[in-house]
Amino acid sequence: MTRANARELAVHLIYGRDFTGEEPQQVVATRLEKDYYQKLSEENDVYAERPSRAQLGYIDKVVSGVANREEELNAIIQKFSIGWDVTRISRLARCVMQLAICEILYVEDVPTGVAISEAVRLVKKYDGNDTGSFVNGILGSFARSLEAPREEPKEASEAAE
Repeated sequence: MTRANARELAVHLIYGRDFTGEEPQQVVATRLEKDYYQKLSEENDVYAERPSRAQLGYIDKVVSGVANREEELNAIIQKFSIGWDVTRISRLARCVMQLAICEILYVEDVPTGVAISEAVRLVKKYDGNDTGSFVNGILGSFARSLEAPREEPKEASEAAE
């Protein structure tokens, strides 16, 4: 299984958890149970191959990360979705953005650009091109805010002169 497929599977789990409210470990255990997983493969190609041990670790990390930091992630989405209330954003788009922001902030081996482009790819696949542009705008603004140089406090810059 590729990381892209593992990411898509993680979005499915995060999205499902958004409906059920289950604990992240329970969602992962239930949905990845062999017989259940095999039935899902008949409905979606992403389930054709089972995740490797490394991909299972990634899936568990991001599903738990999103669940444990949901308020923080939603606050970031709210901050950068100017003119939109986070509750008005489609559930799927919100889950995809939560995953991307979690990856950017907490998954060291996922470059920011990859997290954003994969989020846009996934949301276009499931929610359409317009939503892809919307998600790209929010995540791009968030990423630029992380790269923005911080202003030095006045006292420190004046002391240096």
